Amino acid sequence: MIPKVAIIILNWNQAKLSADTLDSFLKISSPNFSWHIFLVDNHSTDNSLKILQKKYSKNKKITFIKSRLNLGYTGGNNLGIKKALKKKYTHLLIANNDILVKSDFLVKLIRTIKIYPQSVLAPKIYFAPGFEYHSQRYKSSEKGKVIWAFGGKFDWQNIYGSNIGIDEVDIGQYDKSDIKPDFISGCCFLVPAILFKKIGLFDERYYLYLEDVDFTHRATIAGYVLKIIPDSHIWHLNSGSSKPGSAIQEYFITRNRLLFASKFASIKTKFALFRESFRFLFSSSPWRRRGVLDFYFKKFGKGSWQ
Repeated sequence: MIPKVAIIILNWNQAKLSADTLDSFLKISSPNFSWHIFLVDNHSTDNSLKILQKKYSKNKKITFIKSRLNLGYTGGNNLGIKKALKKKYTHLLIANNDILVKSDFLVKLIRTIKIYPQSVLAPKIYFAPGFEYHSQRYKSSEKGKVIWAFGGKFDWQNIYGSNIGIDEVDIGQYDKSDIKPDFISGCCFLVPAILFKKIGLFDERYYLYLEDVDFTHRATIAGYVLKIIPDSHIWHLNSGSSKPGSAIQEYFITRNRLLFASKFASIKTKFALFRESFRFLFSSSPWRRRGVLDFYFKKFGKGSWQ
């Protein structure tokens, strides 16, 4: 059977960024599979959707889906996933709208998933040149080769994830390693469509942050293997709607760490997080306190976020 790939991309108020990503995808090679893009507009409040529809009105490789509400990363992607499953696509690629892809990146993911059908695959992800966290550190010849993620490691005691290789210049140090990622970032990954039928879609209680750790952890419980494909490359512009240390991160990560722990962590870790959350109520930022309260009052999804 020839693989039939649905590419799910989520847009919210970022027409230029999404257009750059779409233009990049429209150049991919696909000798042994077919593909189609489902761009979900997550209830943009500017003219993003109209701009993109006009620009790509004659392109039959793109279908636009309009959400009546901003459903967050989880709900927005789930709209696209449901559409793709209904259309009987064999594989789904979940992709951020702030990435640029190498033309053969998907060929290499498809080649591997044919060999390992029970797997969740991701490319090696670089920072796009100039978008590094510490851009001044690098020579001009190194930019474009600085790793953003080679999968992720997860600290089960503290319920925190981190990207493997982040900020390192790529000299092939991970290409032949036996590193097994604990999770794969929602920035870009490929899965067989049947996985969603086995374990469900993204848990919409998260809305934003840790939903990818939750999903790929459920995949491993179901017997799927997480793999990074070293010769499949994309670049992350790292310019989404939230920044490290921002209020949105404080709120959602605080609440969602507690949610993730309630689902998967040991009793010892749950107790430690309970103690930490109690401290947050009396000695932390307003959004972190709100995140704690919303978890205990089961105010999930968008929750109290403005």
